[in-house]
Amino acid sequence: MPAPTTGPTTPAAGPTVHEVVVPTSMSDDPELVRAFAEWLDVSDTAEAAVHGLDELRWTPEEYLPMCHTPGAPSRLFVVRDADGVTLAAGSYDTKQASGTPNCRMAVSVLPAHRRRGVGTLLADHLAAVARADGRTQWKTYAVSRQVGGAAGPGMLAAPTGAGAVPEDEAAVRFLTGRGWRFGQVNRISRLVLPADPAVLAEVHERATAAAGAEYAVHTWTGATPERWLDDLALLETRMSTDAPVGDIVEPEDVWTADRLRAHEAEIAAAPRTMLTVAAEHRATGRLVGFTQLAVPDVSDRAVMQWDTLVLREHRGHRLGWLLKVVGIETLQHRFPGRPSIVTYNAEENRPMLDVNEAVGFVGVGSEGVWERREAAA
Repeated sequence: MPAPTTGPTTPAAGPTVHEVVVPTSMSDDPELVRAFAEWLDVSDTAEAAVHGLDELRWTPEEYLPMCHTPGAPSRLFVVRDADGVTLAAGSYDTKQASGTPNCRMAVSVLPAHRRRGVGTLLADHLAAVARADGRTQWKTYAVSRQVGGAAGPGMLAAPTGAGAVPEDEAAVRFLTGRGWRFGQVNRISRLVLPADPAVLAEVHERATAAAGAEYAVHTWTGATPERWLDDLALLETRMSTDAPVGDIVEPEDVWTADRLRAHEAEIAAAPRTMLTVAAEHRATGRLVGFTQLAVPDVSDRAVMQWDTLVLREHRGHRLGWLLKVVGIETLQHRFPGRPSIVTYNAEENRPMLDVNEAVGFVGVGSEGVWERREAAA
């Protein structure tokens, strides 16, 4: 039975694009839920065919809250053939605030249906959506089979000077052919758990000595304590200005306490727990760094390391090292049995890659970050 969607955007003789109605929850209409689960499966399957990391698949219950980001709900699309078989999945995300210039889009085509115009059909549709919204800065992430990648024959080097992607990769050919600009490489890294306790102890000792008595570390699960709410909102805002973004500049993404609370409420609906580790500057009583780990409720799924940031004015004290190692130690104590932690870091972010490598993370894949600029209407 065809999934609930809007009508096709092209005549029914060939593949057609349909917008999938995002369910409000997993207890919504079963057909809406089934359609959403199919969209997610196609998207994950297409990506896993490139990097081979089935560990990065989402369950529908985990991913659905991500589609209800306050102020920026996701729009999801599929391409189906004349028999109703789904060939590709796409997404479009942008803040709804007036004057927003940027958006993010994704196109994922199942391997058996590539090089048949399916990706072009879906990409053209997403471009039309972005133009109708007045978005002039488009961004996409394309996974790669390469880990980091070194510049050389057959490789497209990132303008940051760190990392490269294979020129013959399907996504690379597709994006360059459509006029997108390559801006950055993110490394996907994995830490097998439990981590070596001797290594963790050594890193913890070195990081504590470097941080000294000037900083304190706090941990919590779930919602941010009221006393830290404004500080964490500021840290989330500074993720858009202080984190390495390569050759792609985006506008400041302002977080408020209200936005943070709404975001936490959505995340709380998923079958996972958010573990936050934060560094306090004792002299001011303000948080100056944090890292978050999304811990699945079921113990056989990987933990995802989300945002990690130390404010640039507090760098040089190994706070990133301290946050990382306390996060791992706390995770293993409170949530034993998880198989691994997976994290994404810019290839030019050598300080964070250094601490990852020091505690045992190993590169397992990459993703290229791409941008396209449109003239304002």
